[in-house]
Amino acid sequence: MPPEVLPHLIDGVHRPSETGKTLPIARPLTGVVDQEISRGGPVEANLAVKGARTAGALWRGTPAHERAKVLLSISEKLLSAKDTLSRRIAVDVGKPIRDARIEVERAASVFTFAAEALRRPLGETYPADAYPLPPGNEHRMLFSVREPLGVIVAISPFNFPLNLLAHKVAPALAAGNTVVAKPASLGSAIGLALGDIALESGLPAGAFNVVLGSGSEVGMSLASHPAVRMVTLTGSVETGRKVAERAGAGGKKVLLEMGGMDALVIFEDAPLGSAVEAAVRGAFGYSGQVCTATKRILVHAAVASEFLDQFVARVQGLRVGDPTEETTDVGPLIETAAVERVAAMVNDALEKGAKVRTGGSRTRVEVGPNFFAPTVLTEVPDDARVVQEEPFGPVVPVLTFSDEAEALERANSTRYGLQAAVYTQDLARALRMARDLQVGGVHINDPTTLRWDALPFGGVRASGIGREGVDRAIEAMSEVKLVSVNIA
Repeated sequence: MPPEVLPHLIDGVHRPSETGKTLPIARPLTGVVDQEISRGGPVEANLAVKGARTAGALWRGTPAHERAKVLLSISEKLLSAKDTLSRRIAVDVGKPIRDARIEVERAASVFTFAAEALRRPLGETYPADAYPLPPGNEHRMLFSVREPLGVIVAISPFNFPLNLLAHKVAPALAAGNTVVAKPASLGSAIGLALGDIALESGLPAGAFNVVLGSGSEVGMSLASHPAVRMVTLTGSVETGRKVAERAGAGGKKVLLEMGGMDALVIFEDAPLGSAVEAAVRGAFGYSGQVCTATKRILVHAAVASEFLDQFVARVQGLRVGDPTEETTDVGPLIETAAVERVAAMVNDALEKGAKVRTGGSRTRVEVGPNFFAPTVLTEVPDDARVVQEEPFGPVVPVLTFSDEAEALERANSTRYGLQAAVYTQDLARALRMARDLQVGGVHINDPTTLRWDALPFGGVRASGIGREGVDRAIEAMSEVKLVSVNIA
């Protein structure tokens, strides 16, 4: 049986690439290639942008209450298709089915939040007579409105193929923009499914396009297209920088979320039971393939031994296996290259003197090859790759500190700054840490992985530019226009 070939969605029509070329896609679980995606390039990028520009004239003129109806319909249809979509996520990207269902629910809520945002003020009024110049302000009224940018490119990753795409598409559409999406190759089917649901919900053809292919061919073509007004991306630091260079050269706006080295800091007065559960969930949820995953655990030396004993015992009890099974805690990594990258990082740490408390190598799972054992490392030197680079896999170093100053220094010691978590019962210390941690979000006595879909989310330094979260994204995806009225 030949592999399934996924087409592009351009101007409301499913179509193959002009060249007829495809890219093979291997399943994370089995490693078997039973799917291909159409390999897009500059031609498909141009056609999609052209379709989006044409649809833009209609969509931006659609009353906000009508746009809200479309967004709410998309939300409802996502929930109706939850079983089908969650299974597709589990199969296509290896996410445990329980987490996949939550992702679908969250994506639906993003479209609901975007619809609700249209009922809130999107402009301001100003007291003209408060300004002495220019003369005559006592006879003027001043107010601002927000207008759509135009065509927005949305580049999304494999790990949340539906929800992270929703975070880009929903606010863009709410603001009156049109969208060209470039989903990750390993999550393309989910992006197409969202595009089909949007069309079924009444979105005009061309208002949401999906172009498949590699980032170097499709993503860069879209980022440099002269008719594109903004690029919003979730991806690696390296990819984000390349996209920002292309987009910046054309004067485009960018909104970038580029990962993190999120630290979980556990003080000597922390409730260890809760901290252990947060560490397990944060480090090994979806095999660590999450930008907000706990990448480093910093534990006060006074409780490090006790914490490690409890933590390692819980990690050893995690069930590794088929992501479509309800009892699976840790599924496969997305591809063989990811397994090899994690193995290389662990080996680098061991060569520099680190010790393995559990895991440390590939693990044999009958259903497929792309599994790495949940791994806990100790005595890891600060120059080890696993302490400085995002592993994006089920491995976490446990480091120690002696006081608050050292904890803060170690937590801030990487180029990233996405999120952090602090476990302590000392409120003053918690607030000092929240103030001084150089990150976009701090969670006190909660995991690093928390995210509220309606609220600001993003990082500082190498972790990103700007903030997602529906209201903030709508602001970023629109322009402010000042209007003055002389009523003299």
